[in-house]
Amino acid sequence: MDPASQDINLNSPNKGLGVDHSENLSNVPVEGAVRNPANSLPPGMTEEEAEELRIELTKVEEEINTLRQVLSAKERHATELKRKLGLSPLNELRQNLTKSWQEVQTSNAYVRTSEKLGEWNENITSSYLYLSASATLDDITHSEAYKKTQETLSQAGQKTSVALSTMGTAISRKLGDMRNSATFKSFEDKMGNLKYKVVGTRGNGEAASSPTDTTPSQENPPF
Repeated sequence: MDPASQDINLNSPNKGLGVDHSENLSNVPVEGAVRNPANSLPPGMTEEEAEELRIELTKVEEEINTLRQVLSAKERHATELKRKLGLSPLNELRQNLTKSWQEVQTSNAYVRTSEKLGEWNENITSSYLYLSASATLDDITHSEAYKKTQETLSQAGQKTSVALSTMGTAISRKLGDMRNSATFKSFEDKMGNLKYKVVGTRGNGEAASSPTDTTPSQENPPF
């Protein structure tokens, strides 16, 4: 830009508008700007050492990806083998539960708990209160009153069974006597005759006649 074309009037409203500050602004550092990590190295590390570390990091990441692919393939192969063997997820869950329970039983915490419970049981069974209660119960079961009560209940049960059996026999015998009695036979004969009269006459197409019916006499007999 021509310096003569610049407005040198300090009171002019257009002062300084024609000046190009782009080159000056490009050299001003911006606050908070992030530097290029490739150019920033830890203290005491050379560029050659940093490059070696970057190459090694790349190799390790490639190995990790390769191992992930191998692991995925192995898992698919294991799933296929389980399917051929008929190992369903439910069976696998049962096996895992069984294995976990066996591991629990063999764990130190389970063993210590079992031993502690055994000690408590032994202490309780050997205590004076437990022994006194056991002795009292044993005395009751061997006492005369207990034996008499047990014998009484047994006799009562036997008598009840005999009474029920006797009553059933008596009822059956009474029904047999009633059936063989003259009154029952006469009633049975009457019912049989009545059934024969009702059913027999209807079967032959004849009307049942009343015993009070009489043959009408001819008022005007022929001569």
